[in-house]
Amino acid sequence: MVKKVPMDVYVLGVAIHPAATAIGDARLEEMAYRTARAALDDAGVRRADIDHLTLAASDELDARGISSMLLAAPSGGYLKDEMRTTDSGLTGLHLGAMRVASGHLHLGLVVSTSQNSVVDLEDIARMRSEPFFLRPVGMNFAIADGLFANAVQQRYGFSEEAVAACLIERSRAARDNPRAVPRDMPRAADIARSEPIAYPLRAAHRAPVTDGAVALVIASGHWVRAHPDARPLARLAGMAWGVDRYQLDADRLASLDVFRQYAMETFKRADGIGIDDIDVIEFDAQHAWADLAYQIALQLPSSTRVSPSGGAWAQNPYFSMGLLNAAEAALQVSGRAGGHQVDGAKRALAHGASGFAQQTHGFVVMEGAGR
Repeated sequence: MVKKVPMDVYVLGVAIHPAATAIGDARLEEMAYRTARAALDDAGVRRADIDHLTLAASDELDARGISSMLLAAPSGGYLKDEMRTTDSGLTGLHLGAMRVASGHLHLGLVVSTSQNSVVDLEDIARMRSEPFFLRPVGMNFAIADGLFANAVQQRYGFSEEAVAACLIERSRAARDNPRAVPRDMPRAADIARSEPIAYPLRAAHRAPVTDGAVALVIASGHWVRAHPDARPLARLAGMAWGVDRYQLDADRLASLDVFRQYAMETFKRADGIGIDDIDVIEFDAQHAWADLAYQIALQLPSSTRVSPSGGAWAQNPYFSMGLLNAAEAALQVSGRAGGHQVDGAKRALAHGASGFAQQTHGFVVMEGAGR
């Protein structure tokens, strides 16, 4: 019988770039530099101390080629071991954590950038769709999300009023988040009258997309124990991820089998932690229909706070959203979340999604690492 070994990976520092609908006073490289620098300062370490960098960036969404060529150095990777993923911001943390857990690397940065104001996301979506069937019919994120919303409406009986109430709840939470983009509170009547996008999805149901960047400093347990002055913010207790079918049939969309399966797998790997032990969940929900469906799929206890940061309604750096959720989770369990801090939060689940209609799901459990 193979003995299960707890994860021995820690978050030492967190930085979130000041969010804006469009960051026009800085190049993407400057955003990466500012955020990586702030994360190192938060951790109390120097760039010279780190031994690796994991980038999570999308050439398409950032409207450039070979992101790592331009972003590695300002992200702290000059003359360091550097690797990049293009799946999602949270995938960057998965990859970085595995590199630390390997025992070959001990102190690193995970950096994700997303400058969505320079490109039309729906143009990117059409380019990503399957070329012989979906692309000719104009498949994009909005249509895929509309199919998702219709499928979960049929399966679970969600009403537009329930969706609007969820959206308003997230927007109200975002007002307490010091890292949120300031916005007026939506009204139910305005949501109901907003432009139809793809039945039953309306424009107001979708979270506004923003620019942004996130960075985490992660360390091995070996490094932490060798540096007794270090004060980790959180321990990565478990993580898992999975990819659902590409097809957009009703069963794939509404069952949320992969979402549920890999959330449970994350708890299984976080030895001894279950859904009832989670104090906070930060969902990567790009629209309110998904937010409601996720809550139903996990059968959350009433004590669990869902997206107290406001989620994507606080800020929504599209590609980096999953890593932003991980940063919020680390801040929650270290008591540093700010105005939306959940009292007594000891464990938090961060979720990241990507692909058409949330095809890919990833999770990380963070727990407090008080020493």
